[in-house]
Amino acid sequence: MTSGDKPTYTPHRPIRVEHELWDLFGKVAGSRNRSTVIRDFIAWYVRKPGAGLPLRPPRRTQSPAPDADD
Repeated sequence: MTSGDKPTYTPHRPIRVEHELWDLFGKVAGSRNRSTVIRDFIAWYVRKPGAGLPLRPPRRTQSPAPDADD
């Protein structure tokens, strides 16, 4: 954290994601909620106490890709 950062500042973490996948993720998560879903997943993945998987949106009638777990 630098001296000008607020105590609540969350560092920027760039990741590589294909455009099509990122756009689809934005459509179902909401473009302003992608970070929340990613943080929730990471907390669950590292087994942070109390963390759960982020909720998935309801299945659409015409899914762009089949779910691997369905």
